[in-house]
Order: sequence, then structure tokens, then C-alpha cells
Amino acid sequence: SYSPYIQNVCTVFMLLFGVNFSCYYLLIMKQVKSVYKDEELRLYVGMVLGSVLLIVINLRGFYGTFEETVRHAFFQVASIVTTTGFATTDFDLWPGFSKAILLCLMVVGACAGSTGGGFKCGRLLLVFKSLRRNIQKMLRPQRIQAVRSNKQVVSEKVLENTNAYLAAYVLIIMFSLLVISIDGFSVGTNFSAVLACFNNIGPGLELVGPTGNFGMFSWFSKLILTFDMLAGRLEIFPMLILLAPGTWKK
Repeated sequence: SYSPYIQNVCTVFMLLFGVNFSCYYLLIMKQVKSVYKDEELRLYVGMVLGSVLLIVINLRGFYGTFEETVRHAFFQVASIVTTTGFATTDFDLWPGFSKAILLCLMVVGACAGSTGGGFKCGRLLLVFKSLRRNIQKMLRPQRIQAVRSNKQVVSEKVLENTNAYLAAYVLIIMFSLLVISIDGFSVGTNFSAVLACFNNIGPGLELVGPTGNFGMFSWFSKLILTFDMLAGRLEIFPMLILLAPGTWKK
């Protein structure tokens, strides 16, 4: 119900708060070049602009005007990628390709050190670089190559922790999806519900879309989704440590 102007203002500030706050510190310190060269920021901006462009192309003719199409696409991409959880339109009615883009944005989330949730652009960048290095090592086994981020060498311990986080991330999603599927809802509803809760998005798709809610799930499924929300907001490892028996031993 907000005016197009207010929607545009909200879009801008949602995207700004999805940026790593260290970039703003660098701007205050007048290190503009460092911010411009930040690889995570480039990935974040490129991902947002690319998603909006693809959705606008996919939504051609869906809304009355081109301006309305761009406005809704930008708002929903900003809301999903920054895990803000607002909606200005029922994006569950969008074509499948546009909804698939939103699902991918739910997983990635915003930058590390921002107010957003999700897997984080920084971790995704390290996973891609680690994967590229492993492929190159298979082609040239004798070659020694370090993974770099912003021209700084990333330690092997950081890469190991990132890979472990990715493994835990995927396993929790798979486990949660299997458990809540007992309630008998569609795969689209269950999968988007898990992603929406685990990444603190808010709305998902189908029955848990922007015009729906999570009230139809059983109490046990709600407990699982509650754990997902806490793990997504407080980080995975602290929540898993709380569940480990060794944590409660003297």
C-alpha cells in the first residue's frame, strides 16, 4: 500500500544494509579504492543487478508498465537477498524462472558483516575459489596455489571452516526438509519454508508465500523451523554445540 516513492526508498536502504559494514568504515577513512575493489561487494552488486535484469525480462507483460515491473523486481530482490522479508506484490504468481532466482537469493543472502542472513556472499566467494583451485590442482598436481580474497592469502583453516559450514548448512536443510515433509504439503511449500526460516527470509513460496503463513504446519514441524530460524540467525555451529552431549559435561 506504500507509494512507489517510499518503495524505492526502502529498496535503496535494504540494499545498503546488506553491504559489509567494514566498507562504510573504509569510506569514512576515505579508502574509496579499497571499497571499489572489494570482491564480496562486487559479487553482491553484480548478483543483485543480474537478478533484477533477468526477472524484469521474465516478467515482461506481467505488470501494466515497465516502471512497475522494475520497481517490484528491485524491491523483491532487495527484500529477499537482504533477508528483510517485505513484499509489495505476490511474487508466488511470478513465472517459475523468477521464483527460482528468488530461491537462489534466499540461500546466498547478503554480505558478511551486514544485517542480512543467509550463507553470505563472502562464504560463497571462498567456496567458488576453493573449487576452482581444486580443479586446477587436478589438472596440475605439482602446482602450489593459494586462495586469495582481496589480494590477501586465505588460510587453509578458514577454507576448512567454510567447507564445514557449507556441509552443515546443506545437511540441516536436508534433514529439516525430510522432517516437515511428514505433514504432507508440496515440495515447493516445504523447501521454500525451510529456506525462508533457515535464512531468516520471512515469506517463502506457495502456501508460505507472501499472502500465506506457517500456521498449517504441525507443532513438531514448527519446532524444527524454529530451530532453523535460530541457527540461521545465531550461526550454525553455536546451535550445534548446544545440542552436543559433551557441552553439558563437566
